[in-house]
Amino acid sequence: MWLRIKIIYHFIILLCVLFTSCIKKERVINFPHTDLSEVSIIPIPLEIKATYGGFPLDKYTAIHIDETKTDFKQVGLFLAEKISSQTGVSPQLKVNDSTESIIYINPSDTFDKDNPEAYRLEILNDSIILTSHTATGAFRGVQTLRQLIPNKANDTLAKNDIWVIPSGDIIDAPQFKHRGTMLDVARHFFSVEDVKKYIDILSYYKINVLHLHLSDDQGWRIEIKSWPKLTEIGSLTEVGGTKGGFYTQDEYSEIVDYAAAHHITVIPEIDMPGHTNAASLSYPVLNGNGKTLKPYTKMRVGFSTFDTRKDTVYQFIDDVVRELSAITPGPYFHIGGDESHVTKKADYIYFVNKVETIVQNHGKRMIGWDEIANTGVDSTSIAQIWRSEKNMNTAVKKGMKLILSPAEHAYLDMKYDASSKFGLTWVGFVPVDVAYNWTPEDKAPKANILGIEAPLWSETISTISELEYLAFPRIIGHAELGWSIKERRNWENYKKRLADQHIFLKRNNVNYYASPLVDWAKE
Repeated sequence: MWLRIKIIYHFIILLCVLFTSCIKKERVINFPHTDLSEVSIIPIPLEIKATYGGFPLDKYTAIHIDETKTDFKQVGLFLAEKISSQTGVSPQLKVNDSTESIIYINPSDTFDKDNPEAYRLEILNDSIILTSHTATGAFRGVQTLRQLIPNKANDTLAKNDIWVIPSGDIIDAPQFKHRGTMLDVARHFFSVEDVKKYIDILSYYKINVLHLHLSDDQGWRIEIKSWPKLTEIGSLTEVGGTKGGFYTQDEYSEIVDYAAAHHITVIPEIDMPGHTNAASLSYPVLNGNGKTLKPYTKMRVGFSTFDTRKDTVYQFIDDVVRELSAITPGPYFHIGGDESHVTKKADYIYFVNKVETIVQNHGKRMIGWDEIANTGVDSTSIAQIWRSEKNMNTAVKKGMKLILSPAEHAYLDMKYDASSKFGLTWVGFVPVDVAYNWTPEDKAPKANILGIEAPLWSETISTISELEYLAFPRIIGHAELGWSIKERRNWENYKKRLADQHIFLKRNNVNYYASPLVDWAKE
């Protein structure tokens, strides 16, 4: 009798324990088959090892960050906000009794100090461990993690929604330090909010440089307080004769800060000695082409130049570089230097040499289009190669670093094909496969390659929607070219992963070009 009572007692206790457990853990999870190697990640990581389990992301998930590491904390807050906007789940930022799955974001000294963007993402059945030497590396890892979250909750036995992230191990690092895009805000002006939206999408694909083309013949787009007529006069026009615009220094700083929060470096470009009609129109003392200047709203190039032998010109440049450098924390300043067809060769060389010194005096490293390789610049300056293999070879002989932007592959302002709504054709059509199918590593000695950059000139576009049409999806391929090693890149594989980006682009209202070369996924 006593034995029977004891058995019944223990049975009741067991039922209570099970019942209590079930109340606390609403998610009795029957994981679907998950294969990490099948997820469409762009850029494709260096190493992926699948373990065929899953991490349950739901209302019981917390993000754990070392509160003393402010920069890592910001990465954690960014991830929490993105998870919430995608799934509706708001991860707890502190571990407590209800926590059943944890995302750890931790600094680690085990990574190569020379590759600050490297990270490791270990996905287990009850935890995700993201580690990097720097917050920038952790931020890149967060972009990979975002791409691993399913677009809808998985079909499980749980009472609450669960997004099951495939388990495994990702070890990743970029091959090039510079992975950028250039946006021309001079031919047509784009607002602060437009640029911010562009930054949002670029950061998702691990782009880390935004080069802003701030001046050209058609318009001057940045406030210079010591030369106010640049914006009073030079900012008023753009291609087609529509109203231009400019950024105040506070607005420019807002862009720079927003980019920095997304671990993107802004590079300002003031194009000179050519492409300077708007500047010389504002201050005729700068003009060197001997003609009476008028506002210019067409697309022809090569007719303008500064007076390269006038001291006032170099005082002007010193003031511009000084003011812009003071509000640009990145290490670079771009001086343009392209298509200066009416500047005599000796004057061009004299000019670039003097401007290099000015840039260096303000603590920046000079970048210029590939023509600058033919001057006396030293090996610390960087040549951006857009058309001339001869200029590139000259730069290599000087020991200069290169940014590769070959127009026939990298110019985002070229039409995709004959049916394209926007774009130019002077280098031919650049469809999505041509934009992806080139090998930066084979263009020049890899030791000289700082990275790649895809320029978007704005002669034919004037709205954010039109900008997106030309940029996407081609910039996504350039992001992979800059990040992933060539052994991991393959067009047939890439276009399948690209097809799955449809949902992310649609969710973020990106007006991408749905190339017929890609079998775009549907929701």
